[in-house]
Amino acid sequence: MTDRPIDPDVDLHVPAQRAELHWPVIAVIAAGGALGALARHGLQTLLPTPPGGFPWSTFLVNVSGCLLIGVLMVVITEVRTAHRLVRPFLGVGVLGGYTTFSTYVVDTQRTVAAGAPVTALVYLAATMAAALLAVASGMWLTRRVAGGRAR
Repeated sequence: MTDRPIDPDVDLHVPAQRAELHWPVIAVIAAGGALGALARHGLQTLLPTPPGGFPWSTFLVNVSGCLLIGVLMVVITEVRTAHRLVRPFLGVGVLGGYTTFSTYVVDTQRTVAAGAPVTALVYLAATMAAALLAVASGMWLTRRVAGGRAR
């Protein structure tokens, strides 16, 4: 076993792997994505970013989403067997819709354009460092909490 969960790529040339294209998978990804995007929108509405300010809402969304992705991947790959739609719904859908690294880039551009390049640079570096640390922390913490309860 590695210390990182493995999520194999799907080869659509292999007929047995084409199940990823079935409507239930697409439907749960869409439903989860809508829920995740609504959650992100809610947080960004509660914490608006003034021009040139540090984009705290996007930072918190991306870091908390990465933490949850670390937790989720350990739970469904090491702790218990999950229904085949859990990863597409929670991982791709909810957390994919919740996190927003495209907004991270736009926030950086807007912060520079507002005349705050140092804030933009700090935001750029801090988000990457915190997101990576959050994934690793989520995995580590979940493994410690799960202890010997692996499948």
